[in-house]
Amino acid sequence: MSRRRMIYEGKAKILYEGPEPGTLIQYFKDDATAFNAEKKAVLDGKGVLNNRISEFLMTRLSAVGIPNHFIKRLNMREQLIKKVEIIPLEVIVRNVAAGTMSKRLGIPEGETLPRAIVEFCYKKDELGDPLVSEEHIAAFGWASQQEMDDIVSLALRINDFMCGLFSAVGIRLIDFKLEFGRHFEGEMVRTILADEISPDSCRLWDFETNEKLDKDRFRRDLGGVTEAYAEVARRLGIIKESAQGGDVIDFTSGMK
Repeated sequence: MSRRRMIYEGKAKILYEGPEPGTLIQYFKDDATAFNAEKKAVLDGKGVLNNRISEFLMTRLSAVGIPNHFIKRLNMREQLIKKVEIIPLEVIVRNVAAGTMSKRLGIPEGETLPRAIVEFCYKKDELGDPLVSEEHIAAFGWASQQEMDDIVSLALRINDFMCGLFSAVGIRLIDFKLEFGRHFEGEMVRTILADEISPDSCRLWDFETNEKLDKDRFRRDLGGVTEAYAEVARRLGIIKESAQGGDVIDFTSGMK
């Protein structure tokens, strides 16, 4: 078996050269980081859950017309994805005040915002991914105006869809981070959703109790991180109850 060529390693994923031109293999690690990687841990099973949850969400977004890089899941930890040129922005959609927004603006955590707010951060780890405006993005050429229009439109459509999807299983979508890339199709370039959508990149609270079911459990030393991720997967129907009363992940659902 030939050794695969690694293209990039991030905090939670590794990208390898894909089997065909224009493809990559995305591997989900168990590594957890917070505060720009100042806090680190390895959480057994986190990568498996994120792989499956992201597959579930990307597949359903494709079904409602949201273009994204997902092609198919290969195994417990890997996905086959389209190769894109990542736009150097983190796109954050907020429905409820939490995290840095609460700190910056003094809004109590948990307060519903008047409307969904889209924020942008410049993807630069050494700078701590600073918050930037559309004026910065235009001035420094990080994305064109057409790309920004596409990004905002897609982000709000994704938000509408995911709010409904999570609400149906008793989860409140507080906020989430997206990344987008340029997908080259011959002479055409299309802006598509990339990276992942999982409890690593979303704030997810139980509707009744406000229990956190996301990476904040790691950031805030609440414990039970993988258990919370598994609960999200269970509610989405990814994890099935076994005859013995335990949970098993359904690795056949959604395979192409």
